[in-house]
Amino acid sequence: MAGARATGTLRAGTGGPGSRTLARVATDFASQISALRTTLSTISAVSDPERLRATIAELSDQASAPDLWDDTDKAQQVTTLLSQAQSELERITSMESRIDDLETLVEMATEGDGADDADTLAEAEAELAGIRKDLDQLEVRTLLSGEWDAREAVVTIRAGAGGVDAADFAEMLLRMYLRWAERHGYPTAVLDTSYAEEAGLKSATFEVKVPYAFGNLSVEAGTHRLVRISPFDNQGRRQTSFAAVEVVPLIEQTDHIDIPENEIRVDVFRSSGPGGQSVNTTDSAVRLTHIPTGIVVSMQNEKSQIQNRAAAMRVLQSRLLLERQAQEKAQKKELAGDVKASWGDQMRSYVLQPYQMVKDLRTEHEVGNTSAVFDGEIDDFIEAGIRWRRSKDRDEA
Repeated sequence: MAGARATGTLRAGTGGPGSRTLARVATDFASQISALRTTLSTISAVSDPERLRATIAELSDQASAPDLWDDTDKAQQVTTLLSQAQSELERITSMESRIDDLETLVEMATEGDGADDADTLAEAEAELAGIRKDLDQLEVRTLLSGEWDAREAVVTIRAGAGGVDAADFAEMLLRMYLRWAERHGYPTAVLDTSYAEEAGLKSATFEVKVPYAFGNLSVEAGTHRLVRISPFDNQGRRQTSFAAVEVVPLIEQTDHIDIPENEIRVDVFRSSGPGGQSVNTTDSAVRLTHIPTGIVVSMQNEKSQIQNRAAAMRVLQSRLLLERQAQEKAQKKELAGDVKASWGDQMRSYVLQPYQMVKDLRTEHEVGNTSAVFDGEIDDFIEAGIRWRRSKDRDEA
């Protein structure tokens, strides 16, 4: 890695750094800073800061209108879009400043010959690594240009083959994604949880309420596989279990997904807790079945039947929206949609026994720290998945 080379050069010269050693260090940093500027330039060309400034000005005018909150839905849309545009512009402009400051820091360190210069260079090297990582994330954001990538997301996890281990795995995945969102400060809302009899979950559905949640999490859709010594097997045998992850974009009022009443069957029932324990004495839980497609959505986490029905309808509309996209893609490219999981086509393996490894089978990205992954450290998997998807789309174009 270039940063590591800079450190090695610095240490080699700390016994008595001469101008020639410092010149090499400065040259090494200069080439890396130049590469950072080139990457940022490419990102800026895609993000178009001037367009963002114009969008911010227009949305700011709308946000300052005295009658803005007369229409709550429109007001929320305007303020959300404004915040999103401001954040995107800030990420680009702050990166320009950080690279300028890094260049100044390197100049300060390589112009002197004291012990403090070694500390300054170490600080510059740390900042170089930080900028490179943040630029990688910015670059990934530019790859999220799909029709619904900027949307919030609705994620559903279902236990698959593997009995109680699969149900436990589904609960582990739910915690993993909620911890990922928590690490980033993304608000979430669990809409439905269906508990298994012995342990874990039959299924769970939750929202991630932040722009580009769908674009990021859509690469997590598919079949996940867990291999471990089963804690539910008294003989301590190794067990393989599966869980399916579905990710759909949250619909907006402007999407106009109309569903005729005669195409929906509505069932109401009592909400339940772990092991089938009743937690509600009224029939507040709602199950919607879309008869033409067979899509079923259940909601029980709201307090009233009306709230659960509204939440279920929103998720049903989101799934129909994604299905429509898959149908359009199939018609254009004669390919079936690949969002729904297939048991014979797992996309990621989590191996806890006989060794520790999480590996994405599409991107070949893998890590050995399985505990960190299950604690929500999945950004590298998501970024690799987004790059893989873009590469695949280019190949198919």
